Amino acid sequence: MNKKLLVLLVLVCFLFSVSVASAKMIKIGGVACLTGGAATYGASTKNGCVLAFKAVNAEDGVDIGGTKYLINYIFEDDQGSPEAAANAFRKLIDQDEVVAILGSVMSKCTLAGAPIAQDAGVPVISPTSTAVQVTLTGDYIFRACFLDPFQGAVVSSFSYNDLKAKTAAVIFDNANDYTKGLAEAFRESFEKLGGKVVAYESFTDEDKTTDFSAQLTNIKSANPDVVFLDAYYSAAALMAKQARGLGITVPFVGADGWDSAEFPKLGGEAVEGGYFCNHYSPEDPRPIVQNFVKKYAETYGQTPDALATLAYDATLILIDSLQRAGSTDGAAIRDAISATNLECVSGQITFNENGDPIKKAAVIKVENGKFVFQKFVQP
Repeated sequence: MNKKLLVLLVLVCFLFSVSVASAKMIKIGGVACLTGGAATYGASTKNGCVLAFKAVNAEDGVDIGGTKYLINYIFEDDQGSPEAAANAFRKLIDQDEVVAILGSVMSKCTLAGAPIAQDAGVPVISPTSTAVQVTLTGDYIFRACFLDPFQGAVVSSFSYNDLKAKTAAVIFDNANDYTKGLAEAFRESFEKLGGKVVAYESFTDEDKTTDFSAQLTNIKSANPDVVFLDAYYSAAALMAKQARGLGITVPFVGADGWDSAEFPKLGGEAVEGGYFCNHYSPEDPRPIVQNFVKKYAETYGQTPDALATLAYDATLILIDSLQRAGSTDGAAIRDAISATNLECVSGQITFNENGDPIKKAAVIKVENGKFVFQKFVQP
């Protein structure tokens, strides 16, 4: 190699290393499940956050009080376990000293970590934890998704008004805050509309349960017009196949737990014609939606699901809040998040006094192995 060229190369590398070393940086934590029965949720969540952070860092970082900070995103796998989630929150706060945390996915995991963050004064935005109790943990805890009572009402309203169902059956995991809350909200809303829940069946721990025949046999005997499969995608797909095997032919409905590309693959013909409530539709024509769908598909080779979308939105909210806070102080970031008024992919985001957004929901149909948008519902 030419000696002058070699010297120039060494100089460029030195200057680059000095620039990187001198760049100011803030740490933001991420927690989601990359292993376990809902692993696709964690993968989508991580992808959504990374996409947003890469865009910010490509523009030399986020402007906080007139100074640009690159973002170091530190991700932890909570394995879908509350115990692992609590450990992940502690590590991010005590060892990594993050200024905020995006996570977790499952309500049971966020509920395990949120009190730790609240006590430490570290703001948390969960992209997808829908259980009511999550944000009641304290004033440092927020979410980007709507709540279980809202989507329970959406599913019941669609079942009663659009599917013309007068009777319904529910099957849910009694050990999961998410599914318990949804089941209760669906039953209350459906009966307020004038319908009747004729079977209300539960089981314990969908990660370990593979035989739902006893509950489904009771549901078949009750002869409902619609069955609410209140579970995450892998268990819901298995329930659907077993239900069809028992001769249950009525429509299935579900909530955002169905939202995984694996659901129609796992469920096959059994889930065809089913409907579920979701946080967004990639068919929404708004430019912010179409630009996000395009960038995500170019980066990851697939259409973003609601998990990726809400993670991306949660990241946008945090970045916007850091800019408006002008500080990395936890209380300042918390106050800025509370004052959010931002257009996101899943809709215009503002927060109520509990840190919860209020917005409309999309109803999606499983059709030919694909998710097809039907309508927006706001009961």
